[in-house]
Amino acid sequence: MWRSTAVTSLLKRNNYLLQRHGFSQTVAQRTVPVSDTETKIPKMAPFNYSPPAYDGPSTAEIIAKRREFLSPALFHFYNTPLNIVEGKMQYVFDETGRRYLDAFGGIATVSCGHSHPEVVNSVIKQLKLIQHSTILYLNHTISDFAEALVSNLPGDLKVVFFTNSGTEANELAMMMARLYTGCNDIVSLRNSYHGNAAATMGATAQSNWKFNVVQSGVHHAINPDPYRGIFGSVGEKYAIDVHDLIQFGTSGQVAGFIGESIQGVGGIVELAPGYLPAVYDIVRKAGGVCIADEVQSGFARTGTHFWGFQSQGVIPDIVTMAKGIGNGIPLGAVVTTPEIAGVLSRRSYFNTFGGNPMCTAAGHAVLRVIQEENLQENAFLVGSHLKRRLTLLKSKHELIGDVRGRGLMLGVEFVRDRDLKTPAKTETLHLMDRMKEMGVLVGKGGFYGNVFRITPPLCFTLADADFLVDVMDHAISKM
Repeated sequence: MWRSTAVTSLLKRNNYLLQRHGFSQTVAQRTVPVSDTETKIPKMAPFNYSPPAYDGPSTAEIIAKRREFLSPALFHFYNTPLNIVEGKMQYVFDETGRRYLDAFGGIATVSCGHSHPEVVNSVIKQLKLIQHSTILYLNHTISDFAEALVSNLPGDLKVVFFTNSGTEANELAMMMARLYTGCNDIVSLRNSYHGNAAATMGATAQSNWKFNVVQSGVHHAINPDPYRGIFGSVGEKYAIDVHDLIQFGTSGQVAGFIGESIQGVGGIVELAPGYLPAVYDIVRKAGGVCIADEVQSGFARTGTHFWGFQSQGVIPDIVTMAKGIGNGIPLGAVVTTPEIAGVLSRRSYFNTFGGNPMCTAAGHAVLRVIQEENLQENAFLVGSHLKRRLTLLKSKHELIGDVRGRGLMLGVEFVRDRDLKTPAKTETLHLMDRMKEMGVLVGKGGFYGNVFRITPPLCFTLADADFLVDVMDHAISKM
């Protein structure tokens, strides 16, 4: 491969960070052309850690217990379910000790790396002091983390409400928007996913995530999807539909607009350029507030910015976040302006576990790791390299219809016909299984279930990126 000075420097830094945390990864320069991977099975880079022998229940026993004691709605990836028993940085291990490259990151949740020492040590230190008290008492961990968190946000976004998940955060944000404006109507986007509770299910706009229960007060606008959308990449044209929805579907005044900067569950759809500035202007003229759902795209994942909304040059009135905020610890947050935050003082608002000392200690550690290990820069450089290689793969395989996203939030959409964009759902499932067999785990999403969601831990290296693409190339070539 041809590597720029920046990329070569990044290789050295990747190895340094792994060695700093007690691991090493030897990276050899690639000498095999991409076209030769059809006949040569790719090899994962060495990693100097072997998990202890597993002595827990078998996969069959776990499946049996899930079926008997857990929700029948639970499902799993792969024909043969994967039993993950341990994780280290960008890798996970099954019960046999086999290592897998985790390119899904627990659904864009593992930001720093599995069992990152800084996060683990911070949690253990706090556990030894006090695991839980209540926000009715003082504890510095919640206020220290809140201060650090808002230092990464623009404008007047200075007040934090902690929750336990992204669904909770979005529920609270929508309620605050309705209270602040005195309006009920909210505009969301088709193909969006914001959660599975009452209000958030209403804002979600994919039938496979919605139950037949009352979901009122939400209007779903045309999705500004550059690949499948009717206006291509012209964001301003899609924004006209938001104006029309407000004029013809509401009183002319709305509570707000909620949108993901990059749609995650919807298949890593990056909103068409210019869309958010136009929509924010329309919504604010109608008296509404603008909510940025950063549950998946926040915390440096996009590489170019710390928050996904910054790529469109806007400043929201409310920002919601979860997943990467805690590196796997159950934690979420809503950040807004002092003026909007004041609406909750009209009554008593309380969240038992929101701001739990253990969780906020983990969140604060995540911010330190992102800064100290330059994970935003790593997401940009490794993500850009990975996207370039995936785009080259698209020119080789007709099955790949689109490569999109930014940083380490990338999507690969598979189609049977590029002109008709016919979803290749069966082929996507087959490829996932084949890649798992070769040691790479990816996610799946999109309304048709035909998109690879690539959202690995931000410590992902260039060698990992190359291995992922080589494995994908090999799997497609063997179809």
